[in-house]
Amino acid sequence: MIWMITGGARSGKSSYGQNLALSFSQSPTYLATARHWDGDFEKRIERHRGDRDERWTLIEEEKNISKVIEVEKVYMIDCVTLWLTNFFIDEKNDIEVCLTKAKQEIDELAKLNATIIFITNELGMGVHAETEMGRKFVDLQGWVNQYLAQKSTKATLMVSGIPVQIK
Repeated sequence: MIWMITGGARSGKSSYGQNLALSFSQSPTYLATARHWDGDFEKRIERHRGDRDERWTLIEEEKNISKVIEVEKVYMIDCVTLWLTNFFIDEKNDIEVCLTKAKQEIDELAKLNATIIFITNELGMGVHAETEMGRKFVDLQGWVNQYLAQKSTKATLMVSGIPVQIK
């Protein structure tokens, strides 16, 4: 099962996803996609680590997430936006290549007998990106979110900490 949780920044996506994962398993896995960019980002990573207790296993994987998923386990992947950033940077902002690679990974994940909770951002609901690169990334994020929603069994939109079931 794939469950997509989407929403804006600080909408409660991660905490909702964590509670959901714990409702499925007392030993879920948190799959972090973030790169350790700088000191400020390290603080963000530490804050996220502090949100989880000893029941959680941590796996860090920047792009090839389907390779680390084991069957019949529960995973929370946090987050699609950072995962796509890794492709976007490595592929020199080529959104067609990034979109193809992301879709291939999602297709592989959809074949697995595991519970996978994706956390993703709705970037298109915010301020219009000022730069061409920013607009390209917003487009990439939107297209991947659409594809992920299509492949998902369930989808939840978080609005001000309130989950709204959309699928």
